Amino acid sequence: MTKNSNWDLDLRDGELGESKLADLLRMDTVEVKTDRRWIETGNLFIEESCFYQGSGQWEPSGLAVSRATHWAFILDNNVIITPIDHLINVVRDYGRPIENKQPPNQSKGHLITPAQLINYKRVKNEEFDRAGEAYKNYMEQEYPI
Repeated sequence: MTKNSNWDLDLRDGELGESKLADLLRMDTVEVKTDRRWIETGNLFIEESCFYQGSGQWEPSGLAVSRATHWAFILDNNVIITPIDHLINVVRDYGRPIENKQPPNQSKGHLITPAQLINYKRVKNEEFDRAGEAYKNYMEQEYPI
């Protein structure tokens, strides 16, 4: 009886995984977020604007102005690292608008779940990957730098 071995495939996949991790560890810039309430709410808050006391106006912040190539979410002893384009797509397709009205740190943004962030690529097709570009264009018109 001949036994089929996937050792070669497993080795190749392992080496690809190691390469991906090495690339992540060398990423250009990463914005790190620690959402203290995610465990009780099940959500991640993605800020897009905040109320500045000095100007008395809402101004872009967070995702709307981030220049990072990746965002990392620290969730207890776990970390989710995602390219910013992926995060933009998830927020655009799944984000639920919310406003934090607690002074002095009033902010607006969207709620997403860690599962939505992790599973997005698995459940969306290629046309939704282009949604991030539309969001960026919208933000550039709404909040020109």
